[in-house]
Amino acid sequence: MENKEYRILVVDDEPDICEILQFNLENEGYAVDVAYSAEEAMKKELTEYDLLLLDVMMGEISGFKMASLLRKNTKTKDIPIIFLTAKTTENDTLTGFTLGADDYISKPFSIKQVIARVKAVLRRSSQKEKKEDENLAFESLEVNLQQKKTKVEGKEIDLTKKEFEILVLLLSHSGQVFSREDILKRVWKDEVYVLDRTVDVNITRLRKKIEPYSRNIVTRLGYGYCFEM
Repeated sequence: MENKEYRILVVDDEPDICEILQFNLENEGYAVDVAYSAEEAMKKELTEYDLLLLDVMMGEISGFKMASLLRKNTKTKDIPIIFLTAKTTENDTLTGFTLGADDYISKPFSIKQVIARVKAVLRRSSQKEKKEDENLAFESLEVNLQQKKTKVEGKEIDLTKKEFEILVLLLSHSGQVFSREDILKRVWKDEVYVLDRTVDVNITRLRKKIEPYSRNIVTRLGYGYCFEM
């Protein structure tokens, strides 16, 4: 089925609800795992999941508490979350959305409603990821890959084609060291008679143009250059 690439984790301390949700979501083509507590869920490799269906009222660690922990972790902060709950007060709903919930479904729910909400959240998440793929950013340094534009603190910076391509290479692989030879192969490609020194000259110009982020383009003596966040 077309949704097979999506993985969903259902976290609820009611086995019957887990079973019903797993059965019906798998019929829609999703790969679904279950956990019967937040503690059990937290032991899983959560970054592998595209969506969490998270019950609010559970044992020692509530759904709200688990969501709060996930949002504080850089690896899991962007995982979409749909809360499932019998708590329907306005304050509870606001708490859920304040914690970064993508949706909120009250119990008892219809399976059709759950499936529709799941599809909507996954669709929004997919569109967000696609949009983010078109841009790179670090603090106020922004690089638009489609428009080939670079901004620092909202002000557009005039980069040459080679400077732009070097910045994209380093920023999109932050922390990875590229030798001069690597940069020449990736940026200058098949152009002949290009010296290693050319890379250094372009790096120097790039650093000046992207102040105050010149310090983030780091020279690793004997190895090359990298962008450190």
